[in-house]
Amino acid sequence: MKRIRKGDTVVITTGRDKGRTGTVIRVVDDEHLVVENVNMVKKHQKPNPARGVTGAIVQREAPIRAANVALWNPATKKADRVGFRKLGDGRKVRFFKSNGEVVDV
Repeated sequence: MKRIRKGDTVVITTGRDKGRTGTVIRVVDDEHLVVENVNMVKKHQKPNPARGVTGAIVQREAPIRAANVALWNPATKKADRVGFRKLGDGRKVRFFKSNGEVVDV
C-alpha cells in the first residue's frame, strides 16, 4: 500500500514549486509521481501528420520525487505525514500522524 495515491491532494515540500498544492494525476513508479500544474517543463513536440499533431513547444507536468511531497491535511490546513493502521474489521488504512484522523474511508 502506497502512502500517496492517485487523486490525493499534496503539498510540494522542496524545490522551485515549494509550498504549492496540487492533485496527483498519476503514480509513475515507487519513487515518482505527477502532480497537476507542478514541475511544468517545456517539451519540443515533433509534428506527426498521421496523427494530426502539429509541431510546437508544449508545457506539461514532469514527474517529481515522492519524497518531495506531503499529503494535505484538510483538518489542520497543513502538510502532514502518513502512517498505516489496521482497523477492527481487518482493513489497512492510512492516517494522519498529527491528529490520528483516517485518510481512507
